[in-house]
Amino acid sequence: MREPKLCCMVLRLNIDCYGCFRKLRRTLLNMKEIETHLIEKQQCKVSVCGRLRPSDVAIKIRKKMNRRVEILEINEVEDEQTEQNQITGQ
Repeated sequence: MREPKLCCMVLRLNIDCYGCFRKLRRTLLNMKEIETHLIEKQQCKVSVCGRLRPSDVAIKIRKKMNRRVEILEINEVEDEQTEQNQITGQ
């Protein structure tokens, strides 16, 4: 099985209290595939980056938080190592 590409995505999620914020942060920290995250409480946005499948992350957050999660943006990032391998022909 191929490992997922490195990608960053932005989600919209209603974060209306500090308890929701803490629960979301704890959920993100427990996901091993997420390398970095940024929670923008005022804009109700969450940005995550890592080797992940966007749909899987959104589903996990939805199940843990029991709130609607909307994927706003997905950016796949090419690895430098992958590009070097393609150039050298490995």
